Amino acid sequence: MTGKKINLDLLSVLFALAVIAVFVLLVTLTGKKAGKPDPELTFTGQEISLIQSADSLMRVLTVNDSTDLSVLRSKSAELSGADLASPLFTKLSRLMVSTMLDSTQAGVGIAGPQVGILKRVVAVQRFDKEGEPVEVYPNVRIESCSGEPAPGREGCLSIPGYYGVVKRYPQIVVTYTDTLTFRPVADTVRGFTAVIFQHETDHLDGILYTDRADSVFVE
Repeated sequence: MTGKKINLDLLSVLFALAVIAVFVLLVTLTGKKAGKPDPELTFTGQEISLIQSADSLMRVLTVNDSTDLSVLRSKSAELSGADLASPLFTKLSRLMVSTMLDSTQAGVGIAGPQVGILKRVVAVQRFDKEGEPVEVYPNVRIESCSGEPAPGREGCLSIPGYYGVVKRYPQIVVTYTDTLTFRPVADTVRGFTAVIFQHETDHLDGILYTDRADSVFVE
């Protein structure tokens, strides 16, 4: 073995080590693993069409239509990281809020299935926060409930013309995905806002307030 051969082998080893070091640095900075692609969008073609074709409002599905009712009775799926990072989710969030707040609806909460999107996302007016903002919660779930369930009046944008008396917990802990970090976040919610969360997350599992109501009345 000659000295020239040894030098060439050493250079090859050093080059390989440099490539590995750069690769490791990139993985550390981006948090991505080699060979593992980003999750794909999970919105269906129909859901994409509904979001893209809407201007400022979306049609609210109601129990009065059999096709709508089938959607309202279906369970919603989780949103992927790609979904949350997409312009589609940004627009959907804006549309859900504007639809909920529209004078023809005047709601305090709305869930994805109510606008034809079978994803675990809700918009809720936070009466427990200063300024009572409307906030959007993707991949929301109720982790725990506490306190004695109390009866209260509830209505629903998807069941127009009726209201019911439903028992709900006064305090809950919800988890959802933060849209900036894509990490799970927990929040303790109390009072009327807790009732709204319980109502809206029921929608994500195909449950309507009438399923839980002690009684239902005509407005």
